[in-house]
Amino acid sequence: QVQLVESGGGLVQAGGSLRLSCAASLRIFASYAMGWFRQAPGKEREFVAGISGRGSSTYYGDSVKGRFTISRDNAKNTVFLQMNSLKPEDTAVYYCAANTKNYVRYDVSAMDFWGEGTLVTVSS
Repeated sequence: QVQLVESGGGLVQAGGSLRLSCAASLRIFASYAMGWFRQAPGKEREFVAGISGRGSSTYYGDSVKGRFTISRDNAKNTVFLQMNSLKPEDTAVYYCAANTKNYVRYDVSAMDFWGEGTLVTVSS
């Protein structure tokens, strides 16, 4: 079965840091692009960061570029999101997702598998 499990969410002060992890059960994890998305109450789910199968290419949403870093450890079937300089507007449920297709896309509709999310709350 395919399973993505996020962890590492919690409460952090503005300006602080947090690292999210996503453990994947995908059989050939290294073949798939992975992404992080987030959704705040009453808002659309949005792209945060993406990474290619081997980790050679990374992509970021405009609102997090320069503050967040996505990485992966294929030996452990895990993808990470290091979040620095957090702002209250970063507060959201963060989701890990996998793209198993032959091309790389990171919009919500392109992702094939999703985790249940982990809540990140940034206080002022």
